[in-house]
Amino acid sequence: MNKPAQSVDAHSVMFITPRPELMMVEGKCSWLTDNNGKRYLDFLQGWAVNCLGHSNPGMIEALNVQAKKLINPSPAFYNEPMIRLSNLLTNNSCFNKVFFANSGAEANEGAIKLARKWGQLHKSGAFEIITFDHSFHGRTLATMSASGKPGWDTMFAPQVAGFPKAELNDLESVKKLVTEQTVAVMLEPVQGEGGVIPTTKEFMQGLRQFTRENNILLIVDEVQAGCGRTGKLFAHQHYDIEPDIMTLGKGIGGGVPLAALMATDAVACFVPGDQGGTYNGNPLMTAVGISVIEQLLAPGFLESVRAKGELLSQELLSISAEFNLQGERGEGLLRALILSSDIGGKLVELARDRNPEGLLINSPRPNLLRFMPALNVSDDEIRQMCNILRELLKEVT
Repeated sequence: MNKPAQSVDAHSVMFITPRPELMMVEGKCSWLTDNNGKRYLDFLQGWAVNCLGHSNPGMIEALNVQAKKLINPSPAFYNEPMIRLSNLLTNNSCFNKVFFANSGAEANEGAIKLARKWGQLHKSGAFEIITFDHSFHGRTLATMSASGKPGWDTMFAPQVAGFPKAELNDLESVKKLVTEQTVAVMLEPVQGEGGVIPTTKEFMQGLRQFTRENNILLIVDEVQAGCGRTGKLFAHQHYDIEPDIMTLGKGIGGGVPLAALMATDAVACFVPGDQGGTYNGNPLMTAVGISVIEQLLAPGFLESVRAKGELLSQELLSISAEFNLQGERGEGLLRALILSSDIGGKLVELARDRNPEGLLINSPRPNLLRFMPALNVSDDEIRQMCNILRELLKEVT
């Protein structure tokens, strides 16, 4: 039996979103515990951040060991974890250079700057970056302008110019927007906030061929879809293409503030003064990143992610058939269940408030649910989540 609910006094916390009257105090693998002792099966994992779940032993050890040695020598100097993680990433990708940042938005902001700098040097000052409807690239002014989320173009007007919007999986819509000012195309291999919409292999390969033929950079935003989330180390590897620039965030730190901007030698054209940041590449965070990437690259790990993604897909398809829903979509362990009406928000609340144990899920659009469990979630936990979902759907349908 749960204890009487304890009140949460958060009056000094700036209001940016409605939050329930509870406080998370502890996490272990796929489970969170709140201040009242109630447990929650976590299929959010910080919005795909905690790729190895809560309280991962390898990450904890990396933090403890590094904290006793060196936390922040300043970005004016190299440090050993920064170099090790850079090499780990470039040795397992098509990229040659890495700049570490603190968030996906910051990495994407860096990608925009790098593309524009390359345009100044190689394309007579071309600066426009074609992005896509329903895309999400961050919450800075530039990355909000780059995003295709409805209403974001006026929320903090005037927006940053130079981001015409194409339609995902429609190569002709991209071609129509190209001008002499086009320097790059930027997209998510799987649109997460947009509703878990994967790009098609035909589109990605056609886009890569078109951008190469027209001396246009291809930027993949893998902040949500990267770092094992789709069953490959990087999502673009599903499409057998090599982009010019890639951004990582969320999963690369497994829960700590870490992100990365990666580029090929041909594109890495920053000079001193162009890019920086007080905490960028600090050894405490990059030491954790090493632990995360090494665990993702362990023999059999990514294969297990693909297998678990297939299990989740089949379970969601079964639920869809049982309740006459509209199917599921996604890649690996980034998936969505498409509902038959706008009940996503209601299901999120029912799941969280369920007793004795809650379930944490997300509804980025009213008519669908998004699932982003830990990549080491168990098969039994996947089935448990789906059985809870069946129970909840019976209440609302």
